Parts: sequence; C-alpha cells; structure tokens
Amino acid sequence: MKNYILSFFSSYRFSLLIVLITLLNCSGGDSGDSSTSPSDNPQITVSNDLISFGQVYINTESDSQSMNVVGSNLSQPVNLSVTGAFKISSDNINFSNNVQVSSASSEIFIKFSPTQTGLSIGEILLESPGVESVEVTLTGTGITVVHSYTAFNQQPLGFGGGFNQSASQVFSLHGDMSNIEKVKMFLQIDCPSSGCDDWDRFANVKVKDIASGNWFEIGRYITPYWVGTQQLDRGLEFDVTDFKSYLTGEVELRIYIENWTAKADIVTVEFDFVEGTPDYPYYAVSELLGYHINSIDGVPYGVDHNFDLDKNIQIPNNTESAHLRTIISGWGHATPNDIGGRPCAEWCFRTHNVKINGSSMFQHYMGPIGCASNPINNQNPGNWQPDRAGWCPGMVVPVRSNDLDLSSTGSSFNFEYDFEDWVSDGAGGNAYYATSTYIVVKSSSQISIPIVTD
Repeated sequence: MKNYILSFFSSYRFSLLIVLITLLNCSGGDSGDSSTSPSDNPQITVSNDLISFGQVYINTESDSQSMNVVGSNLSQPVNLSVTGAFKISSDNINFSNNVQVSSASSEIFIKFSPTQTGLSIGEILLESPGVESVEVTLTGTGITVVHSYTAFNQQPLGFGGGFNQSASQVFSLHGDMSNIEKVKMFLQIDCPSSGCDDWDRFANVKVKDIASGNWFEIGRYITPYWVGTQQLDRGLEFDVTDFKSYLTGEVELRIYIENWTAKADIVTVEFDFVEGTPDYPYYAVSELLGYHINSIDGVPYGVDHNFDLDKNIQIPNNTESAHLRTIISGWGHATPNDIGGRPCAEWCFRTHNVKINGSSMFQHYMGPIGCASNPINNQNPGNWQPDRAGWCPGMVVPVRSNDLDLSSTGSSFNFEYDFEDWVSDGAGGNAYYATSTYIVVKSSSQISIPIVTD
C-alpha cells in the first residue's frame, strides 16, 4: 500500500512539471526573453478621417483646412495623394495632387477648388512601405456666383381701377457679360386684397431692341386662375440666356398681362446672371415672327390670312452655332371640334412644321404638357387641370429650340412656319396662334445680327 501511494505522488509531480513547461513555452520562454508591444508596430495615424468644406463658389478656392499626420516606427517617408477637386500642401503655400512628409509628425493643408456645381467627393491616400495605408474622405459643394437684379417691383397690371395692362421701364442690369454662362428671369405674381384675376390670361415679358425699336419677346406665361405664383419661392422661372446681348447695361423692359379686370396682378421681375464659362462669348439675335402683342394678335388658324410666315435669313460668316427659338400658344374655341370635344386652337392637338429651304426640318407638337401636375395647384375653382394644346394655366409657355446644321443650310436659307392643315367652319368663333420666332447666332468673335428679309 505504501509503495502504491509513493508511485502515485511521483507520477503527479511529473505531470505537473510537464504542464508548467508547456505554459512557459506558450508565454514566450523564460523571463530573460523580450516581448513585442503593439505600440512598436509601424503605423500611420491622422487627426481627421473626414474633412468637409461646405459650399464654395465654383472657379474659386476655399480657405485651407489642416490635419495632423503621425508616422510611427516607419522606415520611409509618408506619401500622400489626393483625388477630386482638392489639392494638398505641406507648407500651406504650394498646393498639388501629391506631397511627401517625414515619418515623424507633420501638418498637412487641404483646399477645395470646384469647377462645377454640386457635391464633390475626394480622397487623400496616405502610404508608406511596410505599413497599412490610410484614407481620408473629403467633401465639398460647388455653388455658382450669381449677380441678382430686381427690375419691376410690385407693379400692378389690370384694366380699370386706375391700372394698365402693361408697363415699361428702363433698368440697369449686369454690365460685364464675358464670364456669364446663363441668365435666368424670375416672375412673381402677388394678389391685391381683392384677390387676383379670375381667369387664365396671356402674359409676357419683352426687351426693346434699340436698333429697330421693336420689342422682342423673351418669355411668355399664362396666369393662374384666382391666385398668384407664391407657391414657388421666386415665382415662374425662364431661361433668357439667348437674349443676353440685349440684357446688359441700360435695358428697357415691358411686361404685359391680358387682364380685363380691376383686380390687378402685382408683378415682380428679377434677373440672375450666373457666372461660368459661356458656350460662346458673342451672341446676336434677329426676329423672324413677331405675332405676340396679345392672344388674338396671333396668326389666324383654319382661315385664309395675309400673315407673312416665309423669311429669307442670311447669317454672318463667322457664325459657329445657330438655332431657332419659338414660343407659340393657341387661343380660341373654333369648330369643328376634335374628338373629345376639343375646339381650336386652345384645345386641339396639332403638329406644326418648320421648313428650311422647303423641307420639313423640325416639328412642334402642340399637345399636353401636364397641366394637372402644375405646382401651382390651388387655382380652384378655375379649370386649370385639363391639358391644353402646348400650355397650362399658371405655367411658363415652353420655348421650342431647334439647332441648325450650318453645313447644310449655308449662310443663306429660307424659313417657313407651316401650321398643320385644318379648316374652321366659322361656327365657334376664331382661332389664333400667338407666335414668336427668333434666330440666335453665336461666335468666338464679335458677331453681327442675322439679316432677315421677306
């Protein structure tokens, strides 16, 4: 029995010794061996992993922002590269897409230089041999430089009650057009205490051509029933860049609403001159069709008339781009009605042809443009939702722009506006198409207006 007990304890001591040796081996050996601390590993750390510049005007550069870069236990310097509309620098003076800093602590400077509007996202990549790379995200939003001018300010337009349907005045608009990419016009209608006009009315804005004394229609719209345009922050928006050669310096403008009530529409007109790179530095414009005084000044439809719809156009030799700009809206309830009870020319859908040198080159479809989706949707009890032929109450009348192929038209060509054939029976009154068409030419050099003859 005694020998058995001694054998048991001897075996137990041997097993315990084996366990202790195994634990020592797993822990890295005896107390004289050195161990590696995580802090001794090579690494790159940065003070920011996201840098935002907010809004910055395009074609300018932001103030610089900085971040700290720390290289630990590195054998070589840190290389930094940047993408997007961003630049980096190690001295806050010389900025580029790439810089190199020592493996010690360094301060890096970043700038945002947007060339287009909208959100830009870039990245700084930090690299050094033998170490995991680090990425820093950069964001910024490019915005445009805009020069804003108020023309008419709370101008009442009406009939009776001491009001007039039109007003004209000279305004000082932007002078230097060399870096203006777009010109936007905004028109807001407010209502007097008596409320706005009950009906949808023909209305437009014109600029005076000083050379000829004629008024060029730069925008047309239809007033909403009963209300103004306050549901839109700045009212109706028009792109009037085509007329920028007329909208500089001292400019005479005219506004008109075919309002036959004493409940005047109160009109404010503003212009935004948006900086950027113009497609061409020089524009010139000539009028081809100018039937836009009011709704019934338009071309009679479905009957014989003597309106001149044929022109010869000679464009300058240095023309590099040319297009036609047409605004057209139909009026009247002439019969016979189209299917669905649609009289002309307010409701009847038609396709008109623009002929160049006798051939149909462009088509203008006078069809639905989505009246029911109009954001000015509080025109009750007005009949504003049904689709008219190419226009809607409370909306801008669309501009129909057609680019001309200069290689096929040459410097001189014939133009004709050809209305779709239809014959009025005379039982429902008259039909009219208020029509304006202009030819716009552009060039890299100073350009004269096209010559238009009958």
